Amino acid sequence: MAAHAAVPASRRATGSSTLGWALPATLGVIYGFYAAFIEKSGAPVTWGLFWLGLISAIVLAGAVYGLHRVRRTLPRELHAAAWGGLVGIAVGFLYSLSDVSILSATVLGLIVGGSVTVGAFYLYYTHEDAAGRPAPY
Repeated sequence: MAAHAAVPASRRATGSSTLGWALPATLGVIYGFYAAFIEKSGAPVTWGLFWLGLISAIVLAGAVYGLHRVRRTLPRELHAAAWGGLVGIAVGFLYSLSDVSILSATVLGLIVGGSVTVGAFYLYYTHEDAAGRPAPY
C-alpha cells in the first residue's frame, strides 16, 4: 500500500478561503479594465466606460467564483463545457467591443470556447482515479 500525506485542514481549498475569492476578483478586475480600455479607443474616460468595466468585472468574477464553487458537483463533461462556454463568451464579448462584426465575434468565441472545452475535458479525464472521481486539485 502506498502511503499518502494528508492535506492539513488549513491548506484545503474551501469556498471561504482567500484563494476562493482572490483569483476570481483579480480576473474580474483585469477583465473589466481591459473591456473599458478596448471600448475607450482613444476617447476620454466617461461614466459609461466606468460602468462597462465595473459590470464586466462583477459578472466575470461572479461566474468564475460560481463555477469554481460547483466544480465537484458537475460531471467532467458538463464542467468542461461550462468553462468553455464562460471563456468563449468572455472572449467573444471583448472582441465585439473592438468594432468588428457580430458574426466574427461569435465565430471567434465559438472557436475559443470549443478549444477550452476540449482542453478542459482532456484535463479532467486524465486527472481522475479508476472509479471516475476527480483528483483533488
